[in-house]
Amino acid sequence: MDVIRDDIQALQAYPVPVSDGLVKLDMMENPHVLPPALARALGERLGAVALNRYPPGDPAAFKRRLGERIGLPPACALMLGNGSDELIHLIILACARPGAAVLAPWPSFAMYRMSAVLDRCRFVDVSLREDFSLDLDATLAAIDREAPAVVFLSYPNNPTGNLFERGHVEAILDRAPGLVVVDEAYLPFAQHTWLDQLPRRRNLLVLRTLSKLGLAGLRLGYLCGAPSFLEQFDKVRPPFNVNVLTLAAVDFLLDHFDVLDAQAQDVRAERTRLQACLAAIRGIEVFDSSANFLLFRLQGAHQTFAALLRQGILIKDVSTAHPLLRECLRVTVGTARENDRFLDALRTILERN
Repeated sequence: MDVIRDDIQALQAYPVPVSDGLVKLDMMENPHVLPPALARALGERLGAVALNRYPPGDPAAFKRRLGERIGLPPACALMLGNGSDELIHLIILACARPGAAVLAPWPSFAMYRMSAVLDRCRFVDVSLREDFSLDLDATLAAIDREAPAVVFLSYPNNPTGNLFERGHVEAILDRAPGLVVVDEAYLPFAQHTWLDQLPRRRNLLVLRTLSKLGLAGLRLGYLCGAPSFLEQFDKVRPPFNVNVLTLAAVDFLLDHFDVLDAQAQDVRAERTRLQACLAAIRGIEVFDSSANFLLFRLQGAHQTFAALLRQGILIKDVSTAHPLLRECLRVTVGTARENDRFLDALRTILERN
């Protein structure tokens, strides 16, 4: 093992639990599948894809279509990634001068820290306040002290689900000497974006993924920002990083996003119902969320997680991830039936205790 870097040996791989046969409410996926007729039409489209050929080096026509669909501002560019995870890595890699710092409020998305470590950058976390809001004074002080090359802001934040105050984000953009990446992975549920600010904020990048919208299996993320920056990130992008089936599937589905948008609307409605049901259970504190998941706190969180798993329901135990998350669990908003199964099981477990 001497050939493996010490810091890599000290890391733990990103955990992906086995979920076969379980009610899967742990990974913030859209619980809905495509309608059968649309799925068949998609299959026909994919059947015509030439699998013997590499993807285009720069799928310019596809990027134009995607840019038009999302309302990309004029004079801004768009870059594709194998999920937003790859784009996080490429941003950091391109900025990884010796001693460079990557900063994020914490707790937040684990890949910010992991990618910074892998790319030999210093990772600086700034603790959120007890209510999960940004500690703006501490964040600005850390920016002044560390001069980070990149600041990541999950908007809304994972795993807490809240949107940071817009004025606080603006203050960070004003103060940061490097890039500020606003990660809008949960845009379909938050419905608040910074995309229109790109022409006014040269150091702003907007990161998105199609995973939460309902296409997690396709692994397509995209980064929006000034062409001058994206041209540099493109130099460290592996060739053919987005496969032909993903490009063909999303190109087809761009004409059917109304289906995915309707599914997101259903998830938002279920989020409201699920939050109210959790709040009505004695001993549970549930936090407001602008994402497709809910964070809640109760005594004996780890034991409750294990008991739910024994009943075939998989959620996420975040109770030891950070002191602010003590006794917290995170549940993805599923279908109405899945949410009811989760609630019934949770009530039964708590009644027994």
